[in-house]
Amino acid sequence: MAIPKVQKLFQKTLFGVFSLFGLIGLSTSVLCVYTVDTHLSAEYESNSKDIAKTIADSSVDILLNRDLATLQSLIDQFVEIQGINYIYITDETGVFLAHTFVPGIPEVIREGDPSNTATVQRSLPGMGDFVEVGSPILAGVGGAVHVGMDTGLVALKIQRAIGQQIYLISIVFVVGVFAAVWFVNLAARPLGELLAYAVALARDGEKAPPSESLLRRNDEAGQLARLLLHCAGFTDADNERGLAAPGEAQ
Repeated sequence: MAIPKVQKLFQKTLFGVFSLFGLIGLSTSVLCVYTVDTHLSAEYESNSKDIAKTIADSSVDILLNRDLATLQSLIDQFVEIQGINYIYITDETGVFLAHTFVPGIPEVIREGDPSNTATVQRSLPGMGDFVEVGSPILAGVGGAVHVGMDTGLVALKIQRAIGQQIYLISIVFVVGVFAAVWFVNLAARPLGELLAYAVALARDGEKAPPSESLLRRNDEAGQLARLLLHCAGFTDADNERGLAAPGEAQ
């Protein structure tokens, strides 16, 4: 489907409309990315903290009995939750009691402070980027539980949300382009008729017949047509005949 030609007078208007569409699409996408990223990150971080606290509360008796096999089995169950990539538990001295790393604990984790339970950003070679949260066991006396959340999952959900939004915005943009061109051409049609009428008056003078479609209009195009008719030397009677309904003109 070809886009109809637009009058030069309205080309800047169309350009402004298209620019407005682009600005709305860009600002909406940026806001969507920020909103989804903020909410999803906060949600996963909150869930990870709850999981860390649950493990910390559940591992008190296990640690007292030094049942490390049960402790390992406990964290293996939680690591199957979507978004949770790794879990490790250390005692009060920083010794690793249980972990889910395969084949071994990354050097970045070993060099960190195991007693720090604050939320930190981790980049593990060969594994990716993570947000790590922690929870103390018995206020830190029994050690700490650390849970790593995969930020790649959040990024994937953001990409899906943005993809759906871009698809919708593209449809709205295409429909808006054709609608804007149609409305602008609809508004410019009287201008084209007025231009053709002025050319006819300039070429034929008083021999040019009055244009009923223009003279009957109540807008600026009709006013200009009547002014041109008067300037061309038509009498009031000619003007009235031009405005007469079909079948009434004498």
